[in-house]
Amino acid sequence: MWCVPKIDEEYVARMDDVLDTLAQPADVSEPVVALDERPVVLRDAARPGRPASPGRMARQDYEYVRRGTANIFCIVEPKTGRHLTHATPNRTAKQFARALRRIARRYSSARTIHLVMDNLNTHCQNSLCTTFGREAGQELWSRFTVHYTPKHGSWLNPAEIYIGSA
Repeated sequence: MWCVPKIDEEYVARMDDVLDTLAQPADVSEPVVALDERPVVLRDAARPGRPASPGRMARQDYEYVRRGTANIFCIVEPKTGRHLTHATPNRTAKQFARALRRIARRYSSARTIHLVMDNLNTHCQNSLCTTFGREAGQELWSRFTVHYTPKHGSWLNPAEIYIGSA
């Protein structure tokens, strides 16, 4: 693969771990959930379009005014097709921590939640501890069994695949 600088032991171990996790049968006590983020540009029409009328389609000009950016957390459970996708104003450690809290609440009766995600610097226990305090952050992090994709291997993440097709 041209984009992978080196396939070493760590790469293969992470790839095997993610593939083994995704191959597990669906289990409500140990759901497999994938997470990824996507920045989006917020746009508004530069000029009002024309509404649809009998015999005429609605028309929208291609010109737009940029209204800032936002972030989309794409959270999918690949075995069931469930989505917990939501928007946030930005992509920060605090937003990541809140996304994990949202996942933990959705799967409140799970023994552990298998979480597949990439190696972004905010994807760590420290983000939760900084946001919620050490004790609460550690408690929340302990709800998850984390499966990091290999570097240059985030194509193994079902959430990233979903974002790419959306």
